Amino acid sequence: MEYVDFTAAGNAGASASTSNSQTTMVLCCECGVVIQPNPSNMCVTCLRNHVDITEGIPKQAVLHFCRNCERYLQPPGEWIQAALESRELLALCLKKLKGLKDVKLVDAGFVWTEAHSKRIKLKLTVHGEVSGGTVLQQVFIVEFTVQNQMCDDCHRTEAKDFWRCMVQVRQRAENKKTFYYLEQLILKHKAHENTLGIKPMHGGLDFYYASENHARKMVDFLQTMVPVKVTSSKRLISHDIHSNNFNYKYTWSVEIAPLSKDSAVCLPKKLRQQLGNLSPISLVHKVTSGIHLIDPLTAQIAELSGQVFYRAPFEAICNPKQLVEYVVMDVEIIMDKDRKYYPGQGQLSFRHVLCDIWVVRACELGINDNPIHTRSHLGHILKVGDSALGYNLGEANINNPEYDKLNAEQIPDVVLVRKCYTDRNTRSNQRLWKLRHLADEATDERSKHDYHEFLEDLEEDPDYRKQVNIYRDTKKQLPVDGGDTLGFNDNVPRVTLAEMLEDLTLECADDEMGDIEENADEPQL
Repeated sequence: MEYVDFTAAGNAGASASTSNSQTTMVLCCECGVVIQPNPSNMCVTCLRNHVDITEGIPKQAVLHFCRNCERYLQPPGEWIQAALESRELLALCLKKLKGLKDVKLVDAGFVWTEAHSKRIKLKLTVHGEVSGGTVLQQVFIVEFTVQNQMCDDCHRTEAKDFWRCMVQVRQRAENKKTFYYLEQLILKHKAHENTLGIKPMHGGLDFYYASENHARKMVDFLQTMVPVKVTSSKRLISHDIHSNNFNYKYTWSVEIAPLSKDSAVCLPKKLRQQLGNLSPISLVHKVTSGIHLIDPLTAQIAELSGQVFYRAPFEAICNPKQLVEYVVMDVEIIMDKDRKYYPGQGQLSFRHVLCDIWVVRACELGINDNPIHTRSHLGHILKVGDSALGYNLGEANINNPEYDKLNAEQIPDVVLVRKCYTDRNTRSNQRLWKLRHLADEATDERSKHDYHEFLEDLEEDPDYRKQVNIYRDTKKQLPVDGGDTLGFNDNVPRVTLAEMLEDLTLECADDEMGDIEENADEPQL
C-alpha cells in the first residue's frame, strides 16, 4: 500500500501557480511585442501613438506685456511685475493653460530663449490616466508669444489724464525737519511704489495715483508714521445718466504737525496736568508716530499722540534757526543715572542727566563776567569749556497767548537744546554718507539750513536713524585708517561705516555701453 502526501502536493501546486503567474507574458495587441500584462494590453510606444494625454492642453499661448511699466497682464484686468524665469512669471504662464486641470502636473521649467525674441518656452511633465487605469507620463513644450499692450495706467499717463487720486503732503512750519524724516520713512518702507508721479510743491509733495485703494493706503501709512490731520474732497468729472455711473477725482490733504525736533513750545495748563505737570516751557525731543516732549528743567519726558495734539493744537514759540551759541563755564550735576533725585511727577528720561549750569554767550566771552545760571537736561554730554546751542528767552520777542499768561518765575533766561561740536561746513565736508530723495533737492538757503540740521540730528541720535536708509557717498574718499571712527580723532558723533548701504547706480559710461552692446551679439556659452 502506498501513501500519498496531499500536503506536499498542495504546496507544490501553489508554488507552480505562483511561478506561472510571475512568468506570464502577453503580446502587444498592436505590434506584437512581448510585454507584461496591463489593462490596455499595449506597449508604451503604441499607447503614445494612440493616446495623447496632452490633447486638451494648448501648445501655444499669448502673454500681454506693457513696455512702459514692464508688467504682464493677469486676466481679467490686473497687471503684475514678473522678471524673466521667475516664479511669478511661471505661475502666470501656467494659469493661461486651461487643460492642465485634467492631468497631473509633475514638473515645469523654462527653456532658454533669447531675451529679445519675444518668446517664452515652458517644458512641462504631466501624468495622465488612460483606458483601463494605465498611467502615462508625457513631456512637451508650450510656447508663449509676448505681445506688447499698454496698460490702463500708462494709457492715462500718455493721455495727460493719468491720475484719479492725489495725496497732498504739507507741513506749514518754519522748520521742515519732520518733513525730511517722513520722506526717508517713505523711501525705507517703499510706500511710494504705486505712485504714478511725485511733484514737489511749495511746502511739500503731491503724490498721484490711479487707484483709490493705493491712495488710501498711502494716507494710512502717513497717519501711522507721524502726527497728521487728514481732510478729503472729491470733484465730479463725468456722469453717465443711462448707467448712473459717476467719475470722480479724489484729493486727500495731509497736514503734518507744525513741530520739529529741538523746537521750544509753551504748553497749555490743562495739557501740562495731563502729561504729569511738565514745565510750561518744554522742548520737542523728537517727532515720530507721536510728539515726544522733554522738560529741560526736570528731565521729565512725555509723549503726545496726534489725536490729542489736534484737539488743542499749539505752535512752537522758538525754532532751531533762533538758537544762540553759549560757552559752558561751570556744570554741577544734581541728578545722577541711579535716580537718587526725583524732581517731578512724570516719567524721567534715562538718557539725560539734570544739572545746574552756568553759561556765557559766545559773542560775549571775555567781556561779560556774569554767567547766566539755568538748569539743563544735557548734563551727560556738557562739560566746562564746551559750546552749547540754546534759546535766549530773556531777550526773545514771543507772541503767544499761553506764553503771556506765565509768570516771570516760570520762564528761564536760557533753555539749552543741544551740544555744539564744530562748525557746519566742517561737518558737511567730513560727512561720508548721503540720503535719497523723492524729488529734487531744495535750492533756497532756508531749506538747506533745515536739511543740514536734520543730517546732524541723524548723526547725534543712533535711535533716530534706525528708520532711515543711509548710503555711502562714493564722491568722497574713505580714510585709509577708517573703522568706526572713520579716521577722525575728534569727538564729533558720526555714522559708522557698518550703518551705510552701498548705493546702487545703473549708469555707465558711453564706451562701457558700447562694449556691452558688442558683447550682446556674441553667442553665450
